Amino acid sequence: MIENYNRILKLRAIRSFEDRRLSDEHMGRILEAARWTGSSKNRQNWAFVVVTDSTQKDRLAAAGDYSDPIRSAPAAIALIQEPEGYEFDTGRVAQNIMLSADAIGVASCPVTLHREEIAAEVLGLPAGTRCRYAVAVGYAAPSAGPARYGGRKALDNLVHHDHYGT
Repeated sequence: MIENYNRILKLRAIRSFEDRRLSDEHMGRILEAARWTGSSKNRQNWAFVVVTDSTQKDRLAAAGDYSDPIRSAPAAIALIQEPEGYEFDTGRVAQNIMLSADAIGVASCPVTLHREEIAAEVLGLPAGTRCRYAVAVGYAAPSAGPARYGGRKALDNLVHHDHYGT
């Protein structure tokens, strides 16, 4: 059990990937974990667009400012927020994708798509939906190197009790 906890603490975003296709088995497991993410009132107001075509990945990457991981990964999972969906739930889906990917030996990197209108056009989204986030997935390139864990703020600087500042 502690091993699972430690995996959460050591999860990191990988920005460089091997130039090989993600297996169908691995993609299926990642998407299944995404599907099982909890959501507000169990609405599951999301959809996923798996983007593997290099031209399409380039077009999607143009919707973000720091989106090179989409270009370098064999696949990107675009997270579609459907009408009446919550951005918080989209974040939960992204985290489940990243944790499940890590659990099966797949690297991932969350990407913000700053220009939603470009993402919507590239993905052919219907009115009322939006895509603000994607997760690049693939096998980590050797150049990704060993895990480098940056420091974190001390809990005393983050946790307040009963009132902010206390």
